[in-house]
Amino acid sequence: MAIRCRSIASSRSRWARPLRLTLLERKGEPTLLVTTNGFGDALRIGYQARPSLFALDIVLPEMLYSEVVEVEERIAADGSVLIELDEAAVTDSLRRMQPHFDSVAICLMHGYRYHEHEAKVAEIARRLGFAQVSVSHEVSPLMKLVSRGDTTVVDAYLSPILRDYVNRVDRILRPGDVGPRLMFMQSNGGRTDAHSFQGKDALLSGPAGGVVGMIRTAGAAGFERLIGFDMGGTSTDVSHYSGELERTYESQVAGVRVRAPMIDIHTVAAGGGSILAFDGARMRVGPESAGADPGPASYRNGGPLTVTDCNVLLGRLRSEFFPAVFGADGDETLDDVVVGEAFARLADKISATTGETWAPEAVAEGFLAIAVESMANAIKKISVQRGHDVSDYTLVCFGGAGGQHACLVADRLGIGQVHIHPHAGVLSALGIGLADLRHVEDRAVEAVVDETLLHSLDPVWTAMERDGLAKLTRQGLRADQIVFERRISLKYQGADTTLEIAAVNLADTVAEFERIHRARFGFASPEKPLIAESVHVEAIGSSGAVDQVAADAEPTPSEVLLRPLFCDGAWHDAPFVPRDSLVVGQPIAGPAILLEATGTVYVAPGWHANRNALGDLVLNRVVPLPTAAAIGTTVDPIQLEIFNNLFMNIAEQMGLVLENTAVSVNIKERLDFSCAIFDPSGDLIANAPHMPVHLGSMSESIKSAIRDNPTMKPGDVYVMNAPYNGGTHLPDITTIKPVFGDGALRSERPVFFVASRGHHADVGGTVPGSAPANSTSVEEEGVLLDNVLLVSGGRFLEAELRALLDGGAYPARNTDQNVADLKAQVAACEKGAIELLRVIDHYGLDVVHAYMSHVKDNAEESVRAPSTR
Repeated sequence: MAIRCRSIASSRSRWARPLRLTLLERKGEPTLLVTTNGFGDALRIGYQARPSLFALDIVLPEMLYSEVVEVEERIAADGSVLIELDEAAVTDSLRRMQPHFDSVAICLMHGYRYHEHEAKVAEIARRLGFAQVSVSHEVSPLMKLVSRGDTTVVDAYLSPILRDYVNRVDRILRPGDVGPRLMFMQSNGGRTDAHSFQGKDALLSGPAGGVVGMIRTAGAAGFERLIGFDMGGTSTDVSHYSGELERTYESQVAGVRVRAPMIDIHTVAAGGGSILAFDGARMRVGPESAGADPGPASYRNGGPLTVTDCNVLLGRLRSEFFPAVFGADGDETLDDVVVGEAFARLADKISATTGETWAPEAVAEGFLAIAVESMANAIKKISVQRGHDVSDYTLVCFGGAGGQHACLVADRLGIGQVHIHPHAGVLSALGIGLADLRHVEDRAVEAVVDETLLHSLDPVWTAMERDGLAKLTRQGLRADQIVFERRISLKYQGADTTLEIAAVNLADTVAEFERIHRARFGFASPEKPLIAESVHVEAIGSSGAVDQVAADAEPTPSEVLLRPLFCDGAWHDAPFVPRDSLVVGQPIAGPAILLEATGTVYVAPGWHANRNALGDLVLNRVVPLPTAAAIGTTVDPIQLEIFNNLFMNIAEQMGLVLENTAVSVNIKERLDFSCAIFDPSGDLIANAPHMPVHLGSMSESIKSAIRDNPTMKPGDVYVMNAPYNGGTHLPDITTIKPVFGDGALRSERPVFFVASRGHHADVGGTVPGSAPANSTSVEEEGVLLDNVLLVSGGRFLEAELRALLDGGAYPARNTDQNVADLKAQVAACEKGAIELLRVIDHYGLDVVHAYMSHVKDNAEESVRAPSTR
């Protein structure tokens, strides 16, 4: 038995710290990990993913557990006991550790399904006096040792801190256990009783409150399909809602994998404090932030220019409407003078570099356009990227800085309606008060889906509902106040990514899975068996809270003030109107500024702002958006950055599709793949931060495909791994898709190319892995694919591909996996083509081609420029 021990003093002084900060700074409860012998380093090893491929100094996050006890035991995947648990040895080991630890996390092999050994170890730990005992089959009863183990450790690490906090607050608010029930918000979007609150469920409770607040307040105003836009000082959180809470069951928080239901929220480093920069060719926004100290330049603390300062210069934020809380003594207003001077210097620098005259206002408006593009791309990741058409959605704006940019972000996404609640500045807090009580139960299944399986799951679901009912009735709810939702996590056999589907009859469940899979990944494989990985039951108890916090019923008359405001390249005398003075049914036309106690709303030209009967602001675009082709084809530092971000975002979307749909460890976990887009001649335009060795040679592969296939047709995809034509070694297989435009833009020759390259575990050869050290010919390394037609007119040529992989002197050893990964690569290419066609439809082909060239030129200039380091 491997035992490593050191004395660690327990400290409980962090009870009031935010749990995410506690996790980030590694200041939780010292924790002991108990696991199966031989797996003591499993959580440290983790998966083979390399999230920062270009990092020269890789700093691994510190593990949450301090010591490990490996116990002699082993249960096989089928439940058979290979090694009986040595209870005496476990008792002896834990007794030695107990003086140094109060918290223990227990995670044994296959303990998610077979609980006997974990339960015995937990019983021993509790008998010895460990105050916190977290057991994996209770905390996260789902397969995957690493994420299950991490989640169990997180629970053991944070729950004691949380328990101290809860108990102290409860004693203060309810002395003698008398008074209202104390509730807390969970990351899954529901509230729970204070004494049922667990550390693993508290990490994203604040942002989850914002999403719930968005749903309840916008729903009360009659809006059902929502995009959440929560912009603060350093970052922006975005979310999607179309009838049900969207959750992710595996997240990474502060470098730790957490397998627990959390509302799916995407964060981008673009906020009011994002720093502005010009590198001699491109204007950039963030990701660095000025933070609260020193803050933006206008805060009078010597800070840099930021997005907030753009709005100050353009007249959208004015010092006379802000409290005097800035400067060294906190008694001064916003400094618009220093902002004007700083933008004048920056405009002179840009003018001198580009040879064109730039006004400070044009510079500020350009930086705002870049920030808006970044935020719009973040929204695409949780909407368009998953197959949702957001044109008929409502953008729900909240957070301190959101109102200044809502119209601009909506325009970039093609959304014509914005909703802003009177309490948008504190919507997360409001949402916590409006949230229902929720409890989620999970069970692992891992079986082929058919009628027999669904029938056999009925008693499992019933038992889970009974457990959920007991949890919520103990929190003061009646049975008639509780409803249940049954869901099932499905995946194709051999795949790893699951989709959570409402569990109904077999035909409807399968049809819904295929619909969502096709929308998200671009294809479905009905010929493949479906696997049920796990089942979930959510018990939902009505909170009894009001759906809406009404604003003042009557408007407060106020004088309309006219102030200069810069937008669309010119100054305007715009009305500055207190929100409370708006009259229902009397819209305010943009450009205009609406003033609130917790924010400022910019109504852009072409938009109208109305106050509804509830006191909400509803902004509508009443003038169609102008065409984007008017930007021209001449290089512009603003549009250069926007197109650079656009192209990069498309390559990243391709990579996400590939990661989610591949089946091999190499591609899905090690992320040994690359996705990129190329111009009509085959030159590289943009790639996500993937494998450098791939990206250095992929362009030659595209050019060889162009040379060897003069009669390419729409719907074709080619596959190659030839080292003579831009390949690296044979396991790196590239799929190449020519794109011919669409509709009126359809052309005779490809207008661009998309490609993905993935490292396959094996493609034949004399040794597994296809990399023999003593080979003398390429055939000994594996099957050679030299610009072979893989998809013809949209039809995947699987039989022909299998014949190639299975033929030859040294055939592939796992053709099924090769085929599955190549289908994923084709899906990634299809995603890239769809997104590029959307960009062409928006800007026009001549503009897109021009900026492809400008991006290449800028890349060359950047490489040739002397290093500043």
